[in-house]
Amino acid sequence: MSFSSIEFLFVFLPCFFLLYYLLPGQGKMLWLLVGSLVFYGWGCRETSWHLGLMAALTVVHYLLAWSIRGRRGLLVFGLVLDFLLLFCFKYAAFAGNQLLMLLGLPGNLTAPPMPLGLSFFLFQATAYLIDCYRGQQPETSLLRCGVFFFLFPHTASGPILRQSEMASQLQSPRVTVAGVDVGLREFCIGLGLKVLLADRIGKLWTDVGAIGFDSISTPLAWMALIAYSLQLYLDFYGYSRMAVGLGLMLGLELPRNFLYPYTARSMTDFWRRWHMTLSRWFRDYLYIPLGGSREGFGRTVRNLLVVWLATGLWHGAGWNFLLWGFLLFLLLVLEKAGLRKVLEGVPLLGHLYMVLAIPLSWVPFAISELGQIPVFLSRLFPMGGEAAGVFAQDYLKYGSQYGWLLLLGILFSTPVPRRIYRQYAPKPWMPVVLVAIFLGCVYCIVRQGSDPFMYFQF
Repeated sequence: MSFSSIEFLFVFLPCFFLLYYLLPGQGKMLWLLVGSLVFYGWGCRETSWHLGLMAALTVVHYLLAWSIRGRRGLLVFGLVLDFLLLFCFKYAAFAGNQLLMLLGLPGNLTAPPMPLGLSFFLFQATAYLIDCYRGQQPETSLLRCGVFFFLFPHTASGPILRQSEMASQLQSPRVTVAGVDVGLREFCIGLGLKVLLADRIGKLWTDVGAIGFDSISTPLAWMALIAYSLQLYLDFYGYSRMAVGLGLMLGLELPRNFLYPYTARSMTDFWRRWHMTLSRWFRDYLYIPLGGSREGFGRTVRNLLVVWLATGLWHGAGWNFLLWGFLLFLLLVLEKAGLRKVLEGVPLLGHLYMVLAIPLSWVPFAISELGQIPVFLSRLFPMGGEAAGVFAQDYLKYGSQYGWLLLLGILFSTPVPRRIYRQYAPKPWMPVVLVAIFLGCVYCIVRQGSDPFMYFQF
């Protein structure tokens, strides 16, 4: 069940919140767990055993957390269990096919359907176990532990929660009229970013893929890459704002996942602003335990390599994701070596650098077939004139269709719309604007449907 589906907007949300606001104390927690299980169960209704698996994992981690403090063997058991499950669902088929190809045999293994949000769930679970091993007080209530893992605003695509940040909130959610009002506003804004911008902008990348990279002009190739970059950001940022809004409506404060990453002046700064809860996980549970940047430049480079290859693998089982992680590693090493000081010392230079670096860094992320990456790059940077079969004026046609959407996408990737909204949020006409955005989204969903959130696949 997607946040941008009619079932969620007009069936789940009103039914769930109507009863949630009427129930007292622990009744709210019980209903929140029931609602979250229904939400998750709907999402995996074609593979209903996934719900049972995830519920069993929740109980296992609840029990492990109570016995794990200072006991390395139990920690190793929990981590092996989590990463073995992740490997079986996400990577085993890919690894098996690569091995078969090395042996000269046909590789046709297919991965089993992956439970919804498994990568987010297991990273949250491993963080919980590690924190409890280090001495954090585990959750005393199985009910609240279940809510912590299944909480429907975040279960599909994050943010990755910390038990230490949520424990007191789950004991007594503070539902207020002001919080519900802000939450509804955030949800409507996030829905608009997803449905009215991300879904519409993303169709340009889809159109270019259907044409074929070898048949597009250089201007259209750049337009398509910008469209993909904007779609990825606005889609995930829209989801994250909806998640935060739903959390506020529940009386909970979920962590922010984005801080205008496309305004960064270096790739280091970018990854402190993009998918912040995932970056924080890799920093706290992999980079720092490996030694971070405390043991000299050589060790820092090694640690960065491990972290960014792991980040690439987390996003998907494919050589393109490993290539993506490796390219980011190279850029970050260059910045560690001194480039970052130059970029952040001259803001204009830093922004110009990132205008090129950000979309180009998404190329191996967006194109799964390695053989197509050089084809697309040859369109971005043509050598020796236009290729045969290219319609040189194609960008005019698509520019007239998507140009204004791209400009809006760029605008909404900056803090400017947020500042304008904050200035006029108290005005009595602002709710009318937000209702109009909501109705516009519903119209688009009914007429054209809504694309799945892009991070559901990770």
